[in-house]
Amino acid sequence: MKKHFLLLLLICSSVFAQKNIDINRLNWLPNSHSFWVNEQDNIVVYDIDKLDQNKTVLTKEQLKNAGFEGKIEKLVWNENKTKALVYTNSQKVWRANTKGDYWFFDLKTGKGKQLGITLEKSSLMFAKFSSDNENVAYVSQHNIYLENLDSGKITPLTKDGTDKVINGTFDWVYEEELAARDGFRWSPDGKSIAFWRVDASETKFHLMINNTDSLYPFTVPVEYPKAGEKPSSVKIGIVDINSLKTNWLNIPGEPDNNYLVRMEWVANQEVMVVQLNRNQNQVSIYNCNTQSGKANLIYQEKSDTWIDVFDISSGEYDGFPCHFVDNGKAFLWSSDADGWMHIYKISSDGKKKELITTEKFDAYFKAYNDQTKSIYYIASPKDATQRYLYETNLNSKKTKRVTPEEFEGTNTYQFSTDGAYAKHTNSNINRSFNTRLVSLSNHKKILPEEADSFSVPKRNFSLQKFKVTTVDGVEMDGIMAKPLDFDPTKKYPLFFYVYGEPMSSVANDMPYFNGFIDLLIPKGYIGIAMDNRGTPVLKGTKWRKSIYKNIGIINTRDQAMAAKEILKWNFIDTDRVAVHGWSGGGAVTLNLMFQYPEIYKTGVAIAAVTDQHFYDNIYTERYMGLPDENEAAYIQASPVTHAKNLTGNLLYIHGTGDDNVHYKNAEVLINELIKYDKMFDLMVYPNRSHSIYEGEGTRKHLIDTFLNFIEIKCPSGAR
Repeated sequence: MKKHFLLLLLICSSVFAQKNIDINRLNWLPNSHSFWVNEQDNIVVYDIDKLDQNKTVLTKEQLKNAGFEGKIEKLVWNENKTKALVYTNSQKVWRANTKGDYWFFDLKTGKGKQLGITLEKSSLMFAKFSSDNENVAYVSQHNIYLENLDSGKITPLTKDGTDKVINGTFDWVYEEELAARDGFRWSPDGKSIAFWRVDASETKFHLMINNTDSLYPFTVPVEYPKAGEKPSSVKIGIVDINSLKTNWLNIPGEPDNNYLVRMEWVANQEVMVVQLNRNQNQVSIYNCNTQSGKANLIYQEKSDTWIDVFDISSGEYDGFPCHFVDNGKAFLWSSDADGWMHIYKISSDGKKKELITTEKFDAYFKAYNDQTKSIYYIASPKDATQRYLYETNLNSKKTKRVTPEEFEGTNTYQFSTDGAYAKHTNSNINRSFNTRLVSLSNHKKILPEEADSFSVPKRNFSLQKFKVTTVDGVEMDGIMAKPLDFDPTKKYPLFFYVYGEPMSSVANDMPYFNGFIDLLIPKGYIGIAMDNRGTPVLKGTKWRKSIYKNIGIINTRDQAMAAKEILKWNFIDTDRVAVHGWSGGGAVTLNLMFQYPEIYKTGVAIAAVTDQHFYDNIYTERYMGLPDENEAAYIQASPVTHAKNLTGNLLYIHGTGDDNVHYKNAEVLINELIKYDKMFDLMVYPNRSHSIYEGEGTRKHLIDTFLNFIEIKCPSGAR
């Protein structure tokens, strides 16, 4: 039930003639603060300490001589950075282009060759080097393969991969809800590989129907475990690359009733595994012997709600949540069990646990510098709409804000792999995105050379922040957009943009509002976005987890009660009030329209979950519990339950090829509205996915449909 993110490419120009480095295209190298940049198909490596001594490690000519075809999409490096894999010709798997072709290049000789030439084109996934640089492993069509770089011999390490049995990567729901894509890890000595095996044989297919791409319709199956259905059976194997024998880890718990969320090698014969139970309110960390398979429980944590093993709203995939310190004798672990997201140090045997960040504000771990013992994390101590970088020293526990005062607003950091430097981007509602390369020890700017430029965003409306307190005593942050010619003596139509679930926030100190509603504000609308309880803002555990077992209930009420306060403002026309949301926000839009028709007169809901039972088990059960434990709330939270109350103007939009929130949601809602003779508008996009962007003219048609409906049903302009 994820919010639909309009893909805004916020690119700041930072190319400098002196060094010709575009820091927006910077890519960090492993275990260092060196980075590489693609400069017209020439791969140039820079060491931040010696920026004038850059080195071209792979040229366009060398790529051509090797027969390379395609564009350079990604590089995978070996540990000593003498060899690289070039990823190209990628294709989409669920959300991202994670399968394609890989080419190997020896950076000392410049010679290269394509890997996996006997396998299906553009089918290789997650290729990476062994530590001895003799082999590369990758996944193709749900099996793991080993390719020797000298001989070119390709050896299958697994052979049972099918559409339903998945080795080395994951099924739909693990990727979507557990941010897991790359499903195998080399051992430190390069002699074995640990991998996930997902058996989705018992997971039912959701069948999407394609009516347009052939003479006869055909079905498109998606393995999709819905709320209440058991998860796929998952286990972790260790395959020896010489004997090809696989040992399976004996991790407690039923493999089809638990989640093996993360895994990492900690020694040549030891793997650490992070497990969540089915309800996701208990996390267990095991150290597993890869020879015997024995799993030793070293840490366990329980919650009355759910446990965030990683920051699910960050958009990051495959990151291991335990960061090792003290030469491997301990690891850093994040938990909000004491009321705030805090960072702890836990001994490797699990016997000692020490609180590191002690302040009463959330600390979201981002990086660690082993040389300085600095832990870097994002925090918002005073204003939850903003983000700043903080540092706590592992030994002294001294804490300081790293982001300088002049960078008010939202700050993001892309850290070097040794935690010494970062690409820093800053913005706020009155300041465009601006980017620089900084040293984290003192936030000293490395690039660009000229002074920081804080430009005003180019837009034809203004933004301001506000707070509103509901009748329930809930204080909510909000962002308001106004036309530039705003006249406080007149009354304006009001347009709410909502999401409201644990995956994203909308009231952010950023220089844009909403991609669709942005187009309406200059015509004479007021735009409002607010974050209710349950959204992932940094206001502590109670705020974020008060929505537990109440998605669709608490968030709907918070939004409506806040709206009632806003309708008291003198410049709001209470007869012209609209609301829009996508995905989870679409569900909130429907609930608001159906349950509070006295407030919301017009609504546009896109790709909404109309019945809580229809969405996937990992997401829904994490926040709502299992259906048989919370059935009354499942019913109350579902928009279809309240569809009979529709009185306003509703436009419902959905793509029939949506593998995330299935088109089934639309048809069930449509049936209910028909049953009660409720008039509404409908726009269906054949074979479009959850984002509704595929196909010529699609996005323009979607925007025009949206705008035309609003301007007719909720007319623009001050009165």
